[in-house]
Amino acid sequence: MCGDCGGSGLSRRDLLLGAAAGLTAVGAGVLLPGTAAAADFYNPFSGYAITGTWAQHIARGSLGGIDYGVAVGTRLPAPGAGRVTNTPDNGTGGHTVTITHANGYKTQFMHLSQFSLANGATVAQGGTVGLSGGAAGAPGSGNSTGPHVHWHMINPAGTRINPLDYLGSGSGGLPKTSTESDGVPGPLMWKRAQNWLRITNGYTGPIDGAPGTNTYAALQRAMRSYGYTGPIDGVMGPNSWAAVQRLAAQHGYTGPIDGVMGPNSWRGFARFLNDDRWD
Repeated sequence: MCGDCGGSGLSRRDLLLGAAAGLTAVGAGVLLPGTAAAADFYNPFSGYAITGTWAQHIARGSLGGIDYGVAVGTRLPAPGAGRVTNTPDNGTGGHTVTITHANGYKTQFMHLSQFSLANGATVAQGGTVGLSGGAAGAPGSGNSTGPHVHWHMINPAGTRINPLDYLGSGSGGLPKTSTESDGVPGPLMWKRAQNWLRITNGYTGPIDGAPGTNTYAALQRAMRSYGYTGPIDGVMGPNSWAAVQRLAAQHGYTGPIDGVMGPNSWRGFARFLNDDRWD
């Protein structure tokens, strides 16, 4: 859908070797000394179809990128925390937002219909930096011929790279939570919950694994489908948790619906959250 994307990128092998740039390979990602690993990033678009691959961009003379088919006005979450720079009408890329991360890498989204944060603002992982665009001829669309978001990253040497290579997997999604096995809720479980709620129930906060009022309010909205009838106030009580147990009961929980979450309740809830849709 776009040709904003103009040269050459690093291969997966180049990323992992990384000697010239002083990189050290770490697990599924790369690590600059004293900074965050690629594991601190996630793919906020893993639930959407890829409409333009990295190879397709390169084949048409682009510098590279990944296109995801999202409707105009879709919230664009930051894959990792950083500082925001907005560039209106960035040539063929149209409205472009750049997130500069603490490890020297940058994330760029193109063809936005709207910026959400001011220049210089900081954003947490999962925080919204803008709204997607791409409709042909619309303000901010650049040369896009249809609604989508174009995503690429830039390494500290200034070379555009494939975000999915950086993340170290074909999907770049969140890892599964061990809560399904041990029954102990933790930050990864809540990250997956926040991503699920972002996709389905209007959660717009960070994907930080630290649930607060906004996470719980979105969870209460989701629990309307499981018998919760109380207020959407972000304060979880027995009625809210009982609805979570009803959800968990569809995923292996066999205990009482009493609003008291224990290991078995958490296991059922986590089994739902480990669905590939919420990666």
